[in-house]
Amino acid sequence: MELDGDFLLPLIFAGLMGVSILIYVILDGFDLGIGILSLFADDAEKDTMVAAIGPFWDANETWLVLSIGLLLVAFPIAHGIILTALYLPVFVLLVGLILRGIAFDFRSKVSAKSKKVWNRLFFVGSLMAALSQGYMLGIYVLGLDLAIASMAFAALVALCLAASYGAVGAAWLIYKTEGKLQEKAVSWMRACLALTALGMVLISLATPFASGRIFDKWFTMPEIFYLMPLPIVTAAVFVGLWLLVARLPRADDRFALVPFLGMGVIFSLGFAGLAYSFYPYVVPDRLTIYDASSAPESLLIILAGTVFVLPAIGGYTILAYRIFGGKATELKYD
Repeated sequence: MELDGDFLLPLIFAGLMGVSILIYVILDGFDLGIGILSLFADDAEKDTMVAAIGPFWDANETWLVLSIGLLLVAFPIAHGIILTALYLPVFVLLVGLILRGIAFDFRSKVSAKSKKVWNRLFFVGSLMAALSQGYMLGIYVLGLDLAIASMAFAALVALCLAASYGAVGAAWLIYKTEGKLQEKAVSWMRACLALTALGMVLISLATPFASGRIFDKWFTMPEIFYLMPLPIVTAAVFVGLWLLVARLPRADDRFALVPFLGMGVIFSLGFAGLAYSFYPYVVPDRLTIYDASSAPESLLIILAGTVFVLPAIGGYTILAYRIFGGKATELKYD
């Protein structure tokens, strides 16, 4: 295949969409995880936890909008197939995100009695969003198969993804908080890490058996050597995180950011494995990025806009994290 626009443009947009999804999973994953973990915190701790995500969550969700937008404009056929197959979990996702957003704002503007209700709704909305995303991932890995067994597998992946969001949320709290809440975050992260590892193992076991093409990509020579570093490095990062978190928190607060960075590495490695397995398909074993892409002329126009939009979103995100650095107790949240 020649390196012309018909080849490069779909590849570029697939890469942009993939990066957007990965950034969203890491960044919005931690505030969804904190919403889930809020169930186990007292009222004062809930306020600190919300303060830890208050300046960031709007910017984090922008990456989801960007990834869905890129899927729609760059791969409209795939957009229709995927969202049609996943209509109900997408609906649950949207309801969860809306509910979480409303609860996030209302909880700080109501009486103490009503605040408890909105705190529960904040947890429910976060859990709905996390579970629906995990369910969609499980169904996608199995080629959008909607059989009972596939849905049961997807439900298990949903629980594990929610736990992984809990782990990255706890990691963010280790970095952003101190005292008893930081100690709680350490115990939460250790509990969630086990389910995160289980989820990655389940997906790794199911993926090659969902497709003969993927099985060959994983277990034939020399392809097996291309993939081998990913599980080895991932396992090493899991073990390293487990040992490190067992020694946190420290009095000098050193290494407080490392658990969050480690979770980012784990998500990135898992995403790289999925990307390697499914490329060049955007709808597993049914539609490649080249078959599903818009016309090259349309992609060029969209790319011109993306050149301006993507740096703006990235710049805004980086600026927010720089301005609102430091411990959450130092943040002023209304």
